[in-house]
Parts: sequence; C-alpha cells; structure tokens
Amino acid sequence: MIPVRSHLLSILLLFALVITPACNGDSKRSSSASDSGLPIIDFGHAQVAVELAVDRATQAKGLMHRQSMPEDQGMLFVFERTKQMSFWMRNTHIPLDIGYFTPDGVLREIYPLYPHDETSRKSIRSDLLYALEVNQGWFERHGVKPGDAFDPSTLSY
Repeated sequence: MIPVRSHLLSILLLFALVITPACNGDSKRSSSASDSGLPIIDFGHAQVAVELAVDRATQAKGLMHRQSMPEDQGMLFVFERTKQMSFWMRNTHIPLDIGYFTPDGVLREIYPLYPHDETSRKSIRSDLLYALEVNQGWFERHGVKPGDAFDPSTLSY
C-alpha cells in the first residue's frame, strides 16, 4: 500500500508535468503583429505592427536606447509632406533595416542601418512620405520588396 503522502506527491508531480509544457508553449510562441495592440501595416503576404512617429519629438527619438524589438514590430515615421529621407543610428543599439515609401504606400527603397552608425542613410527619391524601421533582415525574411505596398488609409494618427 502506498502511503498517502507519496501518493499525493505523485499526483502533484504528474500535474506539474502536464501543465509545464502548456505554459512553456505559450511563452515560446512567437508574437504575431496582431498580438501587439499596435496599428498593423499589411503587405498582403506579411504584416508588421508599428509604433507611429508622427511628431518631431517622437521622430527625433525613434528607436534610440532600446535593446531589442519583437520580430514583427517596427516604427513607422509619418511626415507632413514628401521629401528626401535621411536617417542615422545615434544611440540606437538594434541593427535595423529602413524602408522608404511614397504617399501611396509603395515601398521604394530599403537600406540596412547599423548600431551607432551616425552616417546618414539618404534616400535616392525625394517624393517619400513614410519610413519604416524594422529589425535588420525583416524585409528579406518576409519577402517584402520594393514595389510592395500597404494601404495608408488604414492607419489612424
């Protein structure tokens, strides 16, 4: 006969073994863009959740001082009028890619940005309204390339 104490311990261990994988599965699950609560840019075959940088203070700070960023998250810079874009990486620790977009939401140019590199990365075009910073390699990993587009009317800012 098994003592009650050992039997109770066996049941608790079994319960812990059943519950632990379920908990671990949730914590290891990659967060999708829609899980973040942020606005979503939808390219049709890929989505990214974005923090919006619409005012000068937010645009000046950008992604400075952050140590990491979720895979399907980024920052969308929204400007008042079209212009040639120029970005640098002062106080930015995360390797990024930047995509430059025309007012119709079409991706025109993509460039890599490297941590703490204060060399300005200028666009070729001067008719750009949006810039999207994402983790370096995001565009390639998700098959997003120049010519792909999102619908700017879906964003509220």
